[in-house]
Amino acid sequence: MPEASKTPLLDRIHIPNDMKNLSAEQLKQLADELRTETIDAVAKTGGHLGAGLGVVELTVALHHVFDTPADRLIWDVGHQSYPHKILTGRRDRIRTLRQGGGLSGFTKRAESEYDPFGAAHSSTSISAGLGMAVARDLKGDKNHVIAVIGDGAMSAGMAYEAMNNAGARNERLIVVLNDNDMSIAPPVGAMSAYLARLGSGRTYLKLRDVGKQLTHHLPKSWDRAITRAVEHARGYVMGGTLFEELGFYYCGPIDGHNLDHLLPILRNVRDAEIGPILVHVVTQKGKGYAPAETSADKYHGVVKFDVATGAQAKSKSHAPQYTKVFAESLIKEARKDDKIVAITAAMPSGTGLDLFAQEFPTRCFDVGIAEQHAVTFAGGLATEGFKPFVAIYSTFLQRAYDQVVHDVAIQKLPVRFAIDRAGLVGADGPTHAGAFDVAYLGCLPGMVVMAAADEAELVHMVATQAAIDDRPSALRYPRGEGLGVPMPAEGSALEIGKGRIVREGHKVALLSFGARLGECLTAADELAALGLSTTVADARFAKPLDTDLLMRLAREHEVLVTIEEGSVGGFGSYVLQALADSGALDAGVKIRCMVLPDEFLDHDTPAAMYAKAGLDTKGIVAKVFEALGKDVAAETVKLA
Repeated sequence: MPEASKTPLLDRIHIPNDMKNLSAEQLKQLADELRTETIDAVAKTGGHLGAGLGVVELTVALHHVFDTPADRLIWDVGHQSYPHKILTGRRDRIRTLRQGGGLSGFTKRAESEYDPFGAAHSSTSISAGLGMAVARDLKGDKNHVIAVIGDGAMSAGMAYEAMNNAGARNERLIVVLNDNDMSIAPPVGAMSAYLARLGSGRTYLKLRDVGKQLTHHLPKSWDRAITRAVEHARGYVMGGTLFEELGFYYCGPIDGHNLDHLLPILRNVRDAEIGPILVHVVTQKGKGYAPAETSADKYHGVVKFDVATGAQAKSKSHAPQYTKVFAESLIKEARKDDKIVAITAAMPSGTGLDLFAQEFPTRCFDVGIAEQHAVTFAGGLATEGFKPFVAIYSTFLQRAYDQVVHDVAIQKLPVRFAIDRAGLVGADGPTHAGAFDVAYLGCLPGMVVMAAADEAELVHMVATQAAIDDRPSALRYPRGEGLGVPMPAEGSALEIGKGRIVREGHKVALLSFGARLGECLTAADELAALGLSTTVADARFAKPLDTDLLMRLAREHEVLVTIEEGSVGGFGSYVLQALADSGALDAGVKIRCMVLPDEFLDHDTPAAMYAKAGLDTKGIVAKVFEALGKDVAAETVKLA
């Protein structure tokens, strides 16, 4: 923490250019103040803390050495970008992080010129950086492009695809590998820093480049043999053989918290007229804040907390979290069936599979940030008679769509997709909203698509998935807490493609798919008070549809409204297709489909986002009156 006798520096830093004339000692003080500011801000807003604390010194060094925003600085994922936001003109808004109308929790092009690329999913930075580097050269510009990527993100194939392409093309591109978890680096210290500084220097890099040019004129077999011998020899001393093989000049490992090491090496890298270069820095998540340093997840994601103690605010609700209900239900099914296995793509706690792994450590597989591999890996398990559950966020399953189609659906393999974070997710915003899975899964032949209306339904649907052994299935459920309904002791398999009537009426029918059922019931109460008897039905399945239930609702009601937490092209579209094919639309029933609007909704509270989308009680009531050609306010006045 900064010494009380020192004049605060952070107050004088409004943009990175204000840091250019600071001394190394002043930069160290600035880093201390930046860490304190980051902790204080996240304590008030919640968000991602550990990753940002780990890159405070690196953030200061990068903005001091490079000329941002002319030099493009890309933060992979964006979890670690809070210190960057503070230094780039957003300190006055940093306590609006992840709040409605406030700063995004990730980098966002529309937010600042210092965010050249939006990132909330991992492993995109090197690809984007290479695109920027190629564009720079095509335009004849001279700016630098720097991509900062974490070791976890390096587990994704996309990062290596980009490195392979970059190494072959040879544009000037700087990749900073932030190694804070995988322990892929040998011990760091003065000697390794000296070697890294030597290896990043102009003399060595020029000599190495000349050597490559000389061997290029030798027979190919000699060229390859000499080059590999040199690089392997260097690898034994300095590490980085893998990256060298991909065509990068490797520099590191470097202590990412030591500005005396970082500054000269980054200057060397900046001034080197070669490329691409990988700078390997070793950092500690949660650095400088004891509760984060000692936490198992290094305070990766936190709600509001007390800075002095690190104690996080607790929810006042007594309803269980959907994620935990899923995990506990899967554990119960796995106790009865030893063929059930679980797969996560680097999100064991986020999907609840950390609980599953505690009881079944040999039957739970974390494959890293590799969603494509996770799906095909599950397909392989299914071919051998196992029952794989792939627990994954809706927004991350998008990354493995070809594998869902080609490796699972076409082969009719009974892979079970447990899709967490369905619908709008609040503070994480549009990048993490589960808006499209019903549309992109429901169009696949043979796929079963279901959604839990509440936590009790989720228990039964996990049991249903466990029983489906002839085709793939998908179960979607939202983020957050359930409705507080009575819970069954264990799940019972539902009849595939059959919905249920929750409340009987005769004028209006509300057909809900998913967790908007609670809002539908409240809307039915309001409609009844306004003289409109309302049926509420839970579809349970988008595919196969319960056509018997659907035809009854269309036949017996004047208005039929479908409600879902997804985009156009999903459940409502399937309903319209079925009604059109049956001729039911000719009977005169008034059909309306309520879906998420055709836009990406900015982060806010889930309640505020659903209100904006029109998928709350007020929006449902208004939609019914719109279908009837009446005004809600006028009808309310009449009754009053």
